Amino acid sequence: MWQVLQQISPYAIAFAIPLLITAIGGLYSERSGVVNIGLEGLMVIGSFAAAITISVLQPVMHSQALWLGLLAAVLAGALFSLLHAFASISLHANQVISGTAVNMIAGALTVFIARNMTGSGNIQISPFTRFDIPILSDVPLIGKLLFTNTYATTWLTLFILTVTYFVLYKTVFGLRLRACGEHPQAVDSAGINVQLIRYLAVIISGACAGLGGAIVLTTYSGEFNGTVFGLGFLALAALIFGQWKPLGILGATFFFGFASTIATSAQAIPALAHIPGLVLKTFPYIVTLIVLVLFSKTTQPPRASGEPFEQGKR
Repeated sequence: MWQVLQQISPYAIAFAIPLLITAIGGLYSERSGVVNIGLEGLMVIGSFAAAITISVLQPVMHSQALWLGLLAAVLAGALFSLLHAFASISLHANQVISGTAVNMIAGALTVFIARNMTGSGNIQISPFTRFDIPILSDVPLIGKLLFTNTYATTWLTLFILTVTYFVLYKTVFGLRLRACGEHPQAVDSAGINVQLIRYLAVIISGACAGLGGAIVLTTYSGEFNGTVFGLGFLALAALIFGQWKPLGILGATFFFGFASTIATSAQAIPALAHIPGLVLKTFPYIVTLIVLVLFSKTTQPPRASGEPFEQGKR
């Protein structure tokens, strides 16, 4: 069993990392009081921006183009998220409808542009290569699990998670952001611009989701085809399962990552090979539903999440 775990661990982590960074983006937005179900669309935008950038630059810059693609995805996700921010914060629109519109626009717009550029709508790139971390990969037990066949984007995402924890719980900005999601009227009465903080939170959310879409492209996908396979919605489930906390989200995304990897690689595992393929393919999503049902009574979202706020009105 330990050998099986070592074999699937690199693939499970690779699947979990885009979920993690996208859920971190959702964390910023929802902690500020803005529900962002447009994470799926923002991931698509990030994937598209990265694909275009990398396909143009990779013949000249080779592996360096991948990092510029990630940067382009961050910028594109941040800019596109302004649509959701403007609708939900400035216009006080229903945040669920606004997020749904972002998902619909992103998928249609990117496929339309890609088809006009390539004819097929698909953009292929050469992704990152895996590597072993020297010394750490030789550590007993955890070396094979965590430090072999890894991607550079894995450690970038874990660094962002660490920064997120520090920002939310150790800085003034983090305190104000969390307060905006709990009691924006109190924040406003203290002379703090609630709308500005919510705008910043949604922009950060878009940047992280865009990066998540680019990580899918530059690790295990290697091709833009107008979808990120529903990972944005799975990231929302991880956000809820993780109780809107960074470490909780880390555990939830890795749980989903291992569940999905087991489902896709079960035929190669003798103990699971006799289970019907349909059951295995639906296993991660069934587990997601069960987890959300079990934790529905104990979930504590930010009190003001989803509630429009008008500056100066208490």
